[in-house]
Amino acid sequence: MVNKVPCRPKAVIAVEISGDSIKLSGSGSAPNEVTGAPVAVWQWRPEDVPEALRLVDGREFTECVGPAVEIAAPETDGEYYISLTVKDHDGFADRAVTYFVVEDGKARTVNWTTENPRWVDNAMVYGVVPHNFGPHGFRSVTEKLDYLKELGINAIWLAPSNATPTESGHSYNVSGYFELRPDYGTKAEFAELVAEAHRRGIRVLMDVVPNHSAYEHPYFQHALQHGKASPYYDFYDRDEQGNYTYYFNWTHLPNLNYDNPQVRRWMAEALSYWIREFDVDGYRVDAIWGVKQRRPDFWPEMRAELQRIKPDILLIAEASARDPYYVQQGFDAAYDWTDELGHWAWENVFEEPTGIAQRLHAALTNDGKGYGPDSLIFRFLNNNDTGPRFLTRYGAELKRVAATLVWTLDGIPCLYTGEENGIEFEPYQTPDPIDFTDKGFREYYRQLIDIRTANPALRSRDTMLLGPEGEAYGYVRRSKCGQTVLVLLNFSGQEQVYHLQGAGAVLQEKTGKELLTGREIEPTIRVVLAPWEALIIALD
Repeated sequence: MVNKVPCRPKAVIAVEISGDSIKLSGSGSAPNEVTGAPVAVWQWRPEDVPEALRLVDGREFTECVGPAVEIAAPETDGEYYISLTVKDHDGFADRAVTYFVVEDGKARTVNWTTENPRWVDNAMVYGVVPHNFGPHGFRSVTEKLDYLKELGINAIWLAPSNATPTESGHSYNVSGYFELRPDYGTKAEFAELVAEAHRRGIRVLMDVVPNHSAYEHPYFQHALQHGKASPYYDFYDRDEQGNYTYYFNWTHLPNLNYDNPQVRRWMAEALSYWIREFDVDGYRVDAIWGVKQRRPDFWPEMRAELQRIKPDILLIAEASARDPYYVQQGFDAAYDWTDELGHWAWENVFEEPTGIAQRLHAALTNDGKGYGPDSLIFRFLNNNDTGPRFLTRYGAELKRVAATLVWTLDGIPCLYTGEENGIEFEPYQTPDPIDFTDKGFREYYRQLIDIRTANPALRSRDTMLLGPEGEAYGYVRRSKCGQTVLVLLNFSGQEQVYHLQGAGAVLQEKTGKELLTGREIEPTIRVVLAPWEALIIALD
């Protein structure tokens, strides 16, 4: 029942770049928190580097010992990851990792507040519900990794997998933050899933729930039984009368008290555990809006600790990307929600068959207010909370056009269990494996993913919205390397004419190739779109 403070020192790395040299210092590493034993050994190692590194004296840098190491700045562009392992006299150890970036042949440090590792901008996420994948939880997911790799996915987001009071549902009621659902499998099977995903170039994100625990959590039950005499009484947020707090009608989900430093440490150790022991690549953080309301300064503290041990993690906030707090306070991306909690920005866009393009424009522009400069939006048509599938509500033609929208906009696109096959079900009402038989959509999704992968303009953050015209919508995507892609979408069953006056400078003296069909196109000011047509035009 008790989670003890780990008996280990704390590895801390500082990076200083001066001219052609890079100094990495571990002098800020801390003694063993339990025993007080000081750091006795510092071991440095390059982990993932685009080119071999050398020390400033010319020797190859493969491993070094000492409080600091100084290396010659490399010239090959990319991210350079270096690890530091520290040990005390008793042999207890801790490991930290940092990285620096080389751009245009020059080394620079990382802006830890707003900068993402490069893989994040290329992320294409698939939401995985293990019990819908097959009867064997993690093993069933592992068996489908080749399928996901072939689809073109490079990251999976696992539905909550921590221990819960009952082996059912989506596990947002956690009773064990350091344990897994037994029906999903063992820790060994989870480790195999992560390792096999990594072997295929697929990152693994866990869904974590730091806002609240289950009512049945041992800490909460102890506090119920013993009141203020319980050491866990202050682990839970309480009102002036001493009653535990909760949101909405979630009486079974008591809020944690982040004013308590023990709770902050407990949760930091829980999230660190899955990174340290299983090498997970990040988290989708459930109901983080609740933690923000109660303790807005907590998450930067959490991010700093997680980045200390794995700096290339991806952190997705289940909160609105329209709120600048999340990207400013340590998240890489946030949900495509309105300002109203839990409401998808596009949820009313498609409700009526006319006016879709106009409503879409309002959604994409935050009703004209725009988004913060570092905002990265987690985009989707379906997830665990959207109820009936998009296909069920709006039909096949609109699904294809809307999918094209998701996979050609800026942000992080997400597919959700079975969506690529046109599977129609409601996640919270489907506890059993689903049939992954393709209903005629998979090849189109594979094509969209391949197109996004092959065209850097579609993975950039540069989007010029051309806006709506009739029932059509257009925008231009551009990359730093100079690629330009024009996207035109017809959200209706009638032919639409789209005029490109607003993109005249973009189109000037350019020819194009339509990427879905492969046909050559010479863009003109007036484009005729067939019913439900989507054009993705790479301009030369």
